Amino acid sequence: MMQIDQQGWLTDCEHLPSPNFDKRETGDISLLVIHNISLPPDEFGGDGVQRLFTNTLDRNAHPYYQTIPEGRVSSHFYIRRDGQLIQFVSVLQRAWHAGLSIWQGRSRCNDFAVGIELEGSDNVPFTDAQYDALHQLTIALHTALPIRGITGHSDIAPGRKTDPGPCFDWLRYLTTLTKPS
Repeated sequence: MMQIDQQGWLTDCEHLPSPNFDKRETGDISLLVIHNISLPPDEFGGDGVQRLFTNTLDRNAHPYYQTIPEGRVSSHFYIRRDGQLIQFVSVLQRAWHAGLSIWQGRSRCNDFAVGIELEGSDNVPFTDAQYDALHQLTIALHTALPIRGITGHSDIAPGRKTDPGPCFDWLRYLTTLTKPS
């Protein structure tokens, strides 16, 4: 069973610490934000996302990488197509995943949210292994933190972001959270 330890790290997953985080202004961690990402777009299985989140992306390795704006980004978690979980930032720290955002009248979602990236795109359905890992991760986060909401990046940054996209099955995901595991 997955658990969040006292330092905010998930047990039983790979840890690949990112330098792209800072201290949360408050201890309020009440929102999960679901994203999708693939680098290059619609290509899966590479290490582009890990390199982006750890500031080691070789911008000459693929033409698309040269179009990515300079800056530092990260997420707390990344779920590969095979369900492998990687954690980049302790949930007790603020990862830089949401950007300009607002949820229920409250801006700066990074201040109070946990970011979960799914390896994918708006154009490809997510895998059973990803939904299984996301379910287990969500349960662990709910157990450790006062999570009050779950939303997509598109919902907190409308007009700017589209993820997790039309291929993410919200009903499937949310229904699993109400059933015993």
